[in-house]
Amino acid sequence: MTEPHAFRRAAEAKDLDLMREALAEDVVLHSPILFKGFEGRDTALFVLGHVIEVFEDFRYLDEVHGDGTVVLRFAARIEGKFEIEGIDYLTLDGAGRVTDLTVFVRPLKAVNAFNEQMSARLRAAPPA
Repeated sequence: MTEPHAFRRAAEAKDLDLMREALAEDVVLHSPILFKGFEGRDTALFVLGHVIEVFEDFRYLDEVHGDGTVVLRFAARIEGKFEIEGIDYLTLDGAGRVTDLTVFVRPLKAVNAFNEQMSARLRAAPPA
């Protein structure tokens, strides 16, 4: 069995310092709620910090390694009532740091609840 990727360990621990180490400086985060990606490690960490607060009972269910990629399947709850599941698709650089993170989530009702919470948070304090 392969050791869990550093991004997974950081997300499960809700450890933004460890997550910083797992992300490349020029990482791009593709969110399910916005068309344009969030560019740069500091911006991605700002957004992911809010995601950590919105997701309840966050857990990874599976991890698959490819050639320069990692796919992480997760589940969580939102507002104590909406079950959400999704995939973090990671593209890695030669050192194993995440250069591209694309998040896919379902079902629609949970995605809408996630969108409402994240939109309110990002409007209140937009990323730099």
